[in-house]
Amino acid sequence: MRLRLMRLTAFHWLTLSVLSGGALCIVWLWGALSGGLDVAETCTLLRGQEYDDAYRAEHWREPSQIFPLHNRCNASYDLVPAWINPTLVFLALLASVSLVLGVTRLVLAVSRAVGRLRARLREREAARSDDRPAPPL
Repeated sequence: MRLRLMRLTAFHWLTLSVLSGGALCIVWLWGALSGGLDVAETCTLLRGQEYDDAYRAEHWREPSQIFPLHNRCNASYDLVPAWINPTLVFLALLASVSLVLGVTRLVLAVSRAVGRLRARLREREAARSDDRPAPPL
């Protein structure tokens, strides 16, 4: 398994970072919009839960948080599915780790290419100096 991960190029890691970042946005939107436009109506009609206006008034900041996502009907029922927040953490970690690995692999590849280019230029310069006649003393 380790050998396969070592063979991945910068392109693979950066692609994985972009894809997991896109999935992160989709999952976040799914969770943020899970309550619908009218939360009271969603709780009572669609989910069969009691809408507790006093609880919502006391915890008014919860639905507008970026993370963790919550949109509760009452103290015991959340409209945001339970898998959303752990998935957000996993995707954020995957995106950041793959971005770091991709940028690292890219920097290493560029530095190796520059090193090879410099070595070729030195070889050409050495070959030119061998072809030139020695300066008169």
